[in-house]
Amino acid sequence: MKLCISLDLPTAKENLELVKKIKNFDVWLKVGFRSYIRDGKKFLEDLKAINPDFKIFLDLKLYDIPNTMADAAEEIAKFGLVDMFNVHASSGVNAMTTVMNRIKDIPNKPLVLAVTALTSFDNDSFKEIYNQDIASKATQFAKDTFISKIDGVVCSAYESLDIKNNTSENFITLCPGIRPFGEDSGDQKRVADLQFSKENKVDFIVVGRPVYKSDKPREVVEKILANI
Repeated sequence: MKLCISLDLPTAKENLELVKKIKNFDVWLKVGFRSYIRDGKKFLEDLKAINPDFKIFLDLKLYDIPNTMADAAEEIAKFGLVDMFNVHASSGVNAMTTVMNRIKDIPNKPLVLAVTALTSFDNDSFKEIYNQDIASKATQFAKDTFISKIDGVVCSAYESLDIKNNTSENFITLCPGIRPFGEDSGDQKRVADLQFSKENKVDFIVVGRPVYKSDKPREVVEKILANI
């Protein structure tokens, strides 16, 4: 299991200061909408400048018509800075397959994941949109993703084991909303701790607030890594 830290602070300066404090750890860094829209490709370059061994997950959740998604995926892959990015599984098999075909020959292409059900959904709010329970629909999305040759999915820890059982043990599950030691869940609905994540064979845990809101982020990261 690998640790991925969300860089969701209000400014690039604050995010970079946080990263400098944890620069000697073997972790992934998640760059989402806010940071990327505000700080752009230069921010990715600045992260790699702190430690070239950092792995970057660009969390933009691509969702559009197939060719537009593939165009965007190709540009991301050509950066040479991004180690993993994601799309929405609900874009469909055709779109996901188009993305993977477009980038397959790019040297050192990033891993690609597909979002199943956002962890901000509870079952009722999810069902209002998708007319199906989270558990069954997330598994179906994962099956679609698997046959599209995408590397894995973004899901909650609650769906991880079932998804692997319906695809492959090597099919990646990346799970946001992790509160390592039972911290407050905030706006997340389907949260889990480290032990539950281990039991459900999660490959990547995404941790944000417990790290970046701490007065001692280095110590928090060290504790998480010691318990993985």
